[in-house]
Amino acid sequence: MENIVKDIFNRYPVHVLPLMLSLRALILESAEILQLEPVEESIKWGEPSYSVKTGSPIRMDWKAATPEHYYLFFHCQSKLVDCFRELYADQLTFQKNRAIVLALAEPLPRGPLQHCIELALTYHRVKHLPLLGAQKRIF
Repeated sequence: MENIVKDIFNRYPVHVLPLMLSLRALILESAEILQLEPVEESIKWGEPSYSVKTGSPIRMDWKAATPEHYYLFFHCQSKLVDCFRELYADQLTFQKNRAIVLALAEPLPRGPLQHCIELALTYHRVKHLPLLGAQKRIF
């Protein structure tokens, strides 16, 4: 992890940091499972951002204005969040066409979240397909 990214992570409250690190690990693990090139980790809009050439960037953050939630952000002009909503409206919460909203008090919905991350990491390969070529997975 680059120092600039570490600085952002070190600003999260103690009870939030493990959740943010879990999200980071899930993104990196998903890229590894898909055998994608190394993930570029940087800061965009003041938030940790993750990207690969085949995908759409994924950002994540916790905000003091909404202290009970943390977020995975996706490019709002992509089809990603609409697809995620179609697949997992019963398991995930969304903020318009830009984010998956996660509750600090609830366990990480690992299965659906990992599937959404995989779709984002491969977006440029699948964006022309209905539902990005995805089918709902049962977790």
